[in-house]
Amino acid sequence: MRTADFDFELPERLIAQHPPERRGASRLLHLSGTELADRRFADLPGLLGENDLLVFNDTRVIKARLFGSKESGGRVEVLVERVLGEHEVLAQVRASKSPKEGSRLVLADELPVTVLGRSGEFFYLRFEGSGSVIDLLENYGRLPLPPYITHVAGSEDEERYQTVYARAPGAVAAPTAGLHFDQPMLAALREHGVNQAWVTLHVGAGTFQPVRVEDTADHVMHSERYTISPDTVEAIRETRARGGRVVAVGTTSLRALESAVADDELQAGEGETRLFITPGYQFKVVDVLLTNFHLPRSTLLMLVCAFGGMDEILAAYRHAVEQEYRFFSYGDAMLIEREK
Repeated sequence: MRTADFDFELPERLIAQHPPERRGASRLLHLSGTELADRRFADLPGLLGENDLLVFNDTRVIKARLFGSKESGGRVEVLVERVLGEHEVLAQVRASKSPKEGSRLVLADELPVTVLGRSGEFFYLRFEGSGSVIDLLENYGRLPLPPYITHVAGSEDEERYQTVYARAPGAVAAPTAGLHFDQPMLAALREHGVNQAWVTLHVGAGTFQPVRVEDTADHVMHSERYTISPDTVEAIRETRARGGRVVAVGTTSLRALESAVADDELQAGEGETRLFITPGYQFKVVDVLLTNFHLPRSTLLMLVCAFGGMDEILAAYRHAVEQEYRFFSYGDAMLIEREK
């Protein structure tokens, strides 16, 4: 397919720069087959059945952005893509001249870092001295907001660009469909009989990258690591047995679940996924998707077009623009019920 087929006009004023005043105060565009309805996120419990299962991504955003200098001189900006161990990371390094293997950086004025090597656009870095990378990032790093959010991350972002159930540190971008949920909503869903399960997929910065090739078949997907527990696999089996639906909270939950299928069975465990979902993909696990609105020409827009139908999704996006829904990470939500 052509990447240009997934383009749409979006006025800049509709890109949400800040979250709503409170979690859950957003709008919800409901797409069921070809039927569209304008709702509020607070309506969600009434749109789900008592045998349905919500699957959340419990990854936690780390303070992955660091500033500093090369020991030889020159400023650098480091964006950690993935924590590889107690002291090592894979990261983007922006500098006037790329650092060489074996060279050293000094980040946040006091953190010595050695450049171990390079793989494509990423560098392998080792944080010297005591303290784990996760702890050092928490103490010295800055929250990495998406490129379309124009302000510097502040205290509001440190709270709101994180789900209330985040518990597994490792993401450099939030699973944004989950940002709408607060504890009262989670409790209301449980009272309504909607069950909850968890996966972990550490979202990488590649989630914001546009597709730069003309033919989608030529696009190389970024890799992300996921974990699915035996409890989640069992919860999905029980949901199926009761006639309920599997509802993925966000494209990251969906990709984790769909990536973990082998021989038509969902498998527990850890893995790497480069799954690139485009129209024509046959979904094996997920029945309903709760998601935000995505960038033009992005892999995430292609995924939702595969899920809800290309014509239906693009029509829904035109409607969302006309009705001035808020777009992207801090924006409004969309509930998509696919036709089987």
